[in-house]
Amino acid sequence: MPDDTAAPHGDRADPMTYDGPVGGWGSARGMAAVARTAHPVAGALDTLRRLNKPGGVMCSSCAWGKPPNPHVVEFCENGAKATLWDLTSLRCGPDFFLEHRVADLAGWSEYDLEMAGRLTHPLRYDAASDRYLETGWEEAFAEIGEALRALDPKAVTFYASGKAGLEASFLYGLFARAYGHVNLPDSSNMCHETTSVGLKSVIGSPVGTCTLDDFDHCDMILHVGQNPGTNSPRMLHPLQEAAKRGCCIVAINPLREKGLMEFANPQSPWQMTVGAPTEIADRYLQVRAGGDIAALTGIAKHVLALERSMGGVLDHDFLNAHAHGLQDWMDWVDATDWSDLERVSGLSQAAMEGIGAIYARARAVIGVYGMGLTQHVHGSDAVAALVNLLLLRGNIGRKGAGCSPVRGHSNVQGQRTVGITEKPDLVPNDRLRDLYGIQPPMEEGWNTTAFVEALLEGRAQGFVGLGGNLARAVPDIDRVAAAWGAMPLTVHVATRLNRTHLMPGRASWILPCLVRAEEDLQGGVNQQVTVEDSFSHIHGSIGRRRPASPHLMSETAIVARLARATLAPNPKMPWSRWAADYAQVRAQIAAVYPEDFHDFEARMDQPGGFYRENPARNRVWKTDSGRAQFTRPADLDATGLGERDGVYRLMTLRSNDQFNTTVYGMSDRLRGIEGDRMLVMMSPADMEAEGLSPEQRITLEGAADDGVARRVAGLRVLPYDLPRGCLAGYFPELNPLSPLSRGDLASGTPASKGIPVRLA
Repeated sequence: MPDDTAAPHGDRADPMTYDGPVGGWGSARGMAAVARTAHPVAGALDTLRRLNKPGGVMCSSCAWGKPPNPHVVEFCENGAKATLWDLTSLRCGPDFFLEHRVADLAGWSEYDLEMAGRLTHPLRYDAASDRYLETGWEEAFAEIGEALRALDPKAVTFYASGKAGLEASFLYGLFARAYGHVNLPDSSNMCHETTSVGLKSVIGSPVGTCTLDDFDHCDMILHVGQNPGTNSPRMLHPLQEAAKRGCCIVAINPLREKGLMEFANPQSPWQMTVGAPTEIADRYLQVRAGGDIAALTGIAKHVLALERSMGGVLDHDFLNAHAHGLQDWMDWVDATDWSDLERVSGLSQAAMEGIGAIYARARAVIGVYGMGLTQHVHGSDAVAALVNLLLLRGNIGRKGAGCSPVRGHSNVQGQRTVGITEKPDLVPNDRLRDLYGIQPPMEEGWNTTAFVEALLEGRAQGFVGLGGNLARAVPDIDRVAAAWGAMPLTVHVATRLNRTHLMPGRASWILPCLVRAEEDLQGGVNQQVTVEDSFSHIHGSIGRRRPASPHLMSETAIVARLARATLAPNPKMPWSRWAADYAQVRAQIAAVYPEDFHDFEARMDQPGGFYRENPARNRVWKTDSGRAQFTRPADLDATGLGERDGVYRLMTLRSNDQFNTTVYGMSDRLRGIEGDRMLVMMSPADMEAEGLSPEQRITLEGAADDGVARRVAGLRVLPYDLPRGCLAGYFPELNPLSPLSRGDLASGTPASKGIPVRLA
């Protein structure tokens, strides 16, 4: 059995590594370690047993699909950690806040704040004592409603973190529009908004075209800029099955991540005892950060060459019937020199040609991608580059093929589906007018970047957060922290204490809510909620654990009570009745979105979920041309940085003991890294060139040309297998180096995988 213990750091110059596979006993030990610190309540194991199964709880971690025939255990290491963290027995009640001033808590780490436990009572910030004090729900709703009425709605932001169910999310969007704004940013703005904008422009769909079933029928997977071992371990089951039946899996990623290399299935007695782990990727291309456009174009360039030399490679029937802009794009590819593709991608021509040759023979290909592809200045062009390659052989709109972005938050895609969007044209406003007698604002609202810009300029006057830790998740967090408290009103719907709560506005409340695994009793009936996975399937979810406190309310009830306290009475919007029976909310969703949610109540517990149809999957293209669009990128380098002496490309990442800003522990087991999170990974060759030793503490400075000084000190440098000129470190600790001014040009998604920095 492999040794799952990371070697001590010492003074070695060889890259950090992890000798074990993903899964296996290392995963079991990782879950056990979090269980020991989380101190879960009785019944947590029963919740895990039911996780991601019909009649159970849909995991609050990632949005990977839920199969119609689930495994005996249908959760992964990350899902177990998230569930055990939610079901902790630790409590953070009013006494805690009497003992700790906000100024003192602001010095605590993310981990220590979370370890205070579950919030138990509604809280109001008292500036005189610098403490959060217990308050009543009625008082909180009345004062928040009064404060919202006193503000200009268009200067108020309603943020959603991506976890709340469809019911709360629908009411939240309706509340915002009835109140008078569409400032509805969500976590998608930070990661996959590039998909929503970029993918929609080329195939007419803002979401992926694959379903979970397609992974059973593909014979090649291009896996670009995504790390399943840390971010979506349940994905490793279909990847393992694909690899075992001979599907060629090609990983394109700057870091050699264990989840793309080998997997030991914890549900296999053979692999948990004497059997060898399954090798996942057949080929692993360590592309430079931002080199994906060049790499994918190089692969496509060889496919075109094979077509010209031997014929029969391109799907001409598909291209003639469905494609637009092919010749213009091919002319650009022909004019692009191999030397430029090699320089920008960091890959050899032979490596790209090798993948092109495999692709030319493959029958059905899936393009999987994550934030390594999307979080760049030219991220939308990077998504389009993947689509260009898929279109050449008709790999969109047939079984076993398609485009498959991997979403991180459990319901972030679903929230956009039911109206959490700043874009009025994505919502059926005519139906909202007819059904509810309101006049939804028709000008575009603020996404996350626009909200932060308004905050820094002093234009943001109010913030309501439906979950999340936004002030720590955004770029330029030092500047954001300095500006956040100037807002007249901040309201947080939350389960645990986090750093954003410790930046109170002039009036500030924390409203504690249930977690998805807890009973949500309304009128004596345990209510179900629904979520949407990455494959556009809708699932019912019902909690069965006793709530952490009798003073908690559900997210759906909190949103409804806030709306009722803020808006003028409207018989067409019976907020109290909706909060008492979530089936009535689902009826409203079906009325507003009948194409997607007809027979909602009858279908929501269908094993595997029910599918929202995707026109692009049926080769119906909702694009400007009415066809799938070939696209020439603005720049081969997705970072837009070019070559600058002394400037490195910094990528921010999650560790293995982390979900977004929630940190479960100090272990990044799958990278062989333990201890504090203030670190930066660097290639041994770059370390030698800079005269650095392992574990030496260094300072990074921002190198963006926007006149803003950025600096993070005290980072221990660790040797890691990375391309030259690339660095990696943890999110959110290195977010102070990420400039708000650098984001995807089409969507505004922060360019967190190509941050320009220098060694101070």
